[in-house]
Amino acid sequence: MKRLALGILAHVDAGKTTLSEAMLKEAGEIRKAGRVDHGDAFLDTYALEKARGITIFSKQALIRTEGLSITLLDTPGHVDFTAEAERVLGILDAAVLLVSASDGVQSHTRTLWRLLERYRIPVFVFFNKMDLPDTDKERLLKQIRTELGGNFVDFTGDFHSEQIQEELAVCEDSLMERFLAGEGAVSEEEASMLIGDRRLFPCYFGSALRMEGIAGFMEGIRCFAPVPSYGTEFGAKVFKVARDDRSRKLTFLKVTGGSLAVRTLIPEYGEKIDQIRLYSGSRFEEVQEIRAGTVAAVTGLSASKIGDVLGCEEERLEPVQVPVLTYRVLIPEGKDAVWTLERLKSLEEEDPTLGAAWEEEKKELTVRLMGQVQTEILSELFYERFGIRLRFSEGSILYRETIHNIVEGVGHFEPLRHYAEVHLILSPGERGSGIILENACEKDTLSPHWQNLIMGHLAEKTFRGVLTGAPVTDLKLTLASGKAHLKHTESGDFRQAVFRAVRNGLMQAESVLLEPYLNFVLQVPKDALGRAMTDLDRMGAEFTGQEDDGRIGVLKGLVPASESVNYADELRKYTRGEGQIALSFAEYRPCHNAAQVIEAADYDPERDLKNTADSVFCSHGAGVVIPWDQVKQHMHLPSVLVPETNLPESALPKARAAKALPEALSIDEIDAILEKTYFANRRSGKSPKQKRRYEETAKPARHKKPEQKPECILVDGYNVIFAWEDLSALARLNIDSARDALLDILCNYQGMAGVEVIAVFDAYRVAGHKTEYNSCRNIDVVYTEEAHTADSYIEYFVRENAGRYDPVVVTSDGTEQVIVRGANARLLSARDFREEVIRLAQEADEIRSAVKPEQFHTMEEKLKDVRL
Repeated sequence: MKRLALGILAHVDAGKTTLSEAMLKEAGEIRKAGRVDHGDAFLDTYALEKARGITIFSKQALIRTEGLSITLLDTPGHVDFTAEAERVLGILDAAVLLVSASDGVQSHTRTLWRLLERYRIPVFVFFNKMDLPDTDKERLLKQIRTELGGNFVDFTGDFHSEQIQEELAVCEDSLMERFLAGEGAVSEEEASMLIGDRRLFPCYFGSALRMEGIAGFMEGIRCFAPVPSYGTEFGAKVFKVARDDRSRKLTFLKVTGGSLAVRTLIPEYGEKIDQIRLYSGSRFEEVQEIRAGTVAAVTGLSASKIGDVLGCEEERLEPVQVPVLTYRVLIPEGKDAVWTLERLKSLEEEDPTLGAAWEEEKKELTVRLMGQVQTEILSELFYERFGIRLRFSEGSILYRETIHNIVEGVGHFEPLRHYAEVHLILSPGERGSGIILENACEKDTLSPHWQNLIMGHLAEKTFRGVLTGAPVTDLKLTLASGKAHLKHTESGDFRQAVFRAVRNGLMQAESVLLEPYLNFVLQVPKDALGRAMTDLDRMGAEFTGQEDDGRIGVLKGLVPASESVNYADELRKYTRGEGQIALSFAEYRPCHNAAQVIEAADYDPERDLKNTADSVFCSHGAGVVIPWDQVKQHMHLPSVLVPETNLPESALPKARAAKALPEALSIDEIDAILEKTYFANRRSGKSPKQKRRYEETAKPARHKKPEQKPECILVDGYNVIFAWEDLSALARLNIDSARDALLDILCNYQGMAGVEVIAVFDAYRVAGHKTEYNSCRNIDVVYTEEAHTADSYIEYFVRENAGRYDPVVVTSDGTEQVIVRGANARLLSARDFREEVIRLAQEADEIRSAVKPEQFHTMEEKLKDVRL
């Protein structure tokens, strides 16, 4: 049996769910067609959808006809949920574009059409609500041809009629020649081929609510829908992740090659399929195997993500519809940021565009959304899952940054016994291209192993710009050169070097601030047209079209999102409710008021220690930080750009004051120092007599006792909490309890080990917080000041007190470990520290168990001996 994945897309209130219900009833899959406004639609299965009367999540239903099995995918129509609709497009074989006959082609219809063009999906058009007055078939056909372009042909008549045959012949020159010569009509197979190539778009007319035109429409799909052919090798695309009523993870996918059976091992995840479910509404049928073309939900894949491709499947397009607004989440009373973020991340599994993140600098929890309606839905969904309603601040624009010129970014990371250097070429990309990665490094320059590691590190991080700290986009990063050391290079060294190289290039480049622009279609009474044009001009709009039917004026164009997101309310006021504006995301463009936005952001890239542009070089056996604008004076590899392409000195931002640096040592010199330091006691080739003479002369110096410094243990508090499984579990319930438990452990450890312990915590909960020093349970506790992390305080303490203490740092933070080693401090991982704590506790228990019971004296016993 042939299989077809058919999606339905429409602007809001076009009757999309009603059409789905009508098709299911016509096929005999349901007895009665439900209605959205009655809350009994077969595909609106969620309580939120029934309450609001809109589709929020994509759903599927099965329609079995003669020789064809159709998986019908219903998608959201509201503009705030366009990203949910776009995720379905990647698995469709064909789509139904639904247009309301009373509204005609809307702004959101154009957005959907552009998405269908991008994914090259064959399209059937259904004009709904033809039973309403003032609906005209010819007018609708003329409008859609004008607005969207393409060969839209009325298929409601006889396929073999002269009118339809002539319109079909127009689609291809060979068909037109045959038609004019009277040598034969266009066949159904040829029409299907034209539809599959997107050279023909059949149109149908009817009323889904009254079941008018539904039978002919479904017969047209059965006859003309192009059904793809598939290979024998397994492949699949993941397009949705959800949870069932028992909170089990469901991975929705389409098999695009071969077959998939229960207990099959998926190499990409290292996990096996437990169940395969064929969903139809809220019901599902469990099967043992599915073949190519089938859309199903599987269980057992805990690591799956939306957009994953499996097996032989390689095609993967980045989504076009992205959120343009960011909202600050107001932490619920009685909960903390960790609890809230953890639950938002679980929802992000189902909607990757959510982008929940903790902004360390601002001490804020943020999410990225498409608009106000989505915030309301997210709040209700959070309440449904976790019993608490979220509140949000007013949305702000999600800016991005790019660069205008080509620069070379250099990152060098060389604390003692570590080494890595990376040279990248940063160049501007095409608008809307995102981040493009390219490897142009020769194998003779750097081993392919290290090259692959660098490319992986480039792909793992969202890089921040230097103007406002916004994410970077439309940027090409090319690995040009790099250097490793035979003995001292580790994988983490290149991670540090590559991040510093990107940031180094951004600091040199001429950065450009980008803001989202929206497509707008504005309809106002003719007497208000002048006011609307004045407003749009003030917003910085770019007009692309204007229409006037004598009473209503229509304006089309592009407008900055920052100026237009709240304009709908103002429009309704001055037009007395008659004006309408439809907005949809278009693209990112240079910001129209960049200076104002940059000033308001007040972002200093040189104070952003988590995204530093500086490099670390080795001098006299210790790591030394070199400011970003001096790195090229000390780098070990030659520049990969010719001088005329480098940025002139006048274009560089103001550099911070540079610290004097002694001449850097070469790698050979460092090896010589290490050879003398670490291998001084190995056996030499001297004769015994020479050796004794040497020992006699060297004896006084060798036996001089070095000055003993007290040992000091610095513990990165939150890092240890989340590294220890029991404390991490407690932190998820209450972070304060976890912190108290750690302090109890550290207090016992200090007493058993006889060393000084300092616990350092990030004080991110209190705005404007200053560094706070407390004595708790007989140990020193430090809460860092605002915008300073525990890492930075520990690094500062180690460097400033190296002469007073013998510091030991307890942390599992990879970056901090490297920096600590460079500062000549000893390092203890959280795991090793836990083992040390357990060992000392066991020794204490053994000592106690060795003491005889009569040697113990309680306070009560002492009191008995007191003579009053």
